Amino acid sequence: MAKLTQTEIVNSLAEKTGMKKTEVKSFFDALAGLATSEVKKSGEFTIPGFGKLVKATRKEREGRNPATGEPIKIPAKTTVKFRLGKAMKDAVS
Repeated sequence: MAKLTQTEIVNSLAEKTGMKKTEVKSFFDALAGLATSEVKKSGEFTIPGFGKLVKATRKEREGRNPATGEPIKIPAKTTVKFRLGKAMKDAVS
């Protein structure tokens, strides 16, 4: 299965909506910026019809150096997870 590139997505949406390619690209940039700021501020951002971006904290854990086998500590960190919405799950399966 071939994956769509960013350019192909922008071209397809521009064709289907009648918008210019630059407008579609600007829309995606604005959506990404809004999602980033909302996840930082409130911890989650819902994209209607797709799912939700959720801020999650990973605990500190112990790992191993693959080259030497020596145990190392992996520090705690904050990450973002995507939870697929029910409507999208049902549509795809």
